[in-house]
Amino acid sequence: MSLQVQSQVSLKPFNSFGVDVQARLFAEAHSDADVREALAYGLEHKVPVLVIGGGSNLLLTADIDSLVLRMATRGIRVLSDDGSQVVIEAEAGEPWHPFVQHTLSVGLSGLENLSLIPGTVGAAPMQNIGAYGVEIKDVFAGLTALDRQTGELHDFTLQECNFAYRDSLFKQEPGRWLILRVRFALDRAAHLHLEYGPVRQRLTEQGIEHPTASDVSQAICSIRNEKLPDPSVLGNAGSFFKNPLVSAALAARLKGEYPDLVAYAQPDGQMKLAAGWLIERAGWKGFREADAGVHKLQALVLVNYGGATGLQLLNLAQRIQKDIFERFHVDLEMEPNRY
Repeated sequence: MSLQVQSQVSLKPFNSFGVDVQARLFAEAHSDADVREALAYGLEHKVPVLVIGGGSNLLLTADIDSLVLRMATRGIRVLSDDGSQVVIEAEAGEPWHPFVQHTLSVGLSGLENLSLIPGTVGAAPMQNIGAYGVEIKDVFAGLTALDRQTGELHDFTLQECNFAYRDSLFKQEPGRWLILRVRFALDRAAHLHLEYGPVRQRLTEQGIEHPTASDVSQAICSIRNEKLPDPSVLGNAGSFFKNPLVSAALAARLKGEYPDLVAYAQPDGQMKLAAGWLIERAGWKGFREADAGVHKLQALVLVNYGGATGLQLLNLAQRIQKDIFERFHVDLEMEPNRY
């Protein structure tokens, strides 16, 4: 067996919150064969297998009584190129931001707005990651996943993935599908998305009138670096809460009470509220209790100042949820997966 299974491994290096919990068993998959070996090992030893990527969407609240399998597969390849559009495939373990930078370096656009998002390629479709007006579904060309129920491989189309705001089939059927590789349709000619004010404003400040995809990426990296803490310096999982969808009536009522409410109309008639605005308006921005806190520059980010446990962070998140509901009658949903 090529798979190296270790016992009692700290997961602190493998989650961006830097929470120190123990995995009963731990292994890294560098190939499809490693994945199958890990699943077989779990069956043989009657131990569940928990698959993780970059650990940037995890909140670990206790020791993990499982075989934790970290996807470490690597590889990027071009599947087709018609001169204007290129379909490129990446293995699940490829770190997301370096993959985005690779596509830009070879003259492909489409992923620039998703620059500097932590995590891995395989995790990206799970919650249909998005930023600055672009989501995975907008450039998605398919993926290959292993059905853990049958052991068979399945190639998913865009429609089959059931993508929605921070959601997908793979979140709706947790534990069933293990994503092995993802495909993206990218363009040689840039079709830039500059609708979000901060991006256009940053480019203007830099004196860039005719931006390239790389210019947009650099502007977004600059904005994110100012707003979001580096997990290697201050433990965090990025945006901790989803922007809530509410009825137009509730949004209008809140707008009457809070004229500066940040809200965006949705195609289905609902309104998307800025969770960060709600949390900051409720006074949580910069809050700290022991080593668990809310970032001083971005209310949407919970942080670990060094020694916080997952339970302390979860307790803080639940207190914020309760307060937001009592103040605004809005339910906040946590983004990270909790174990």
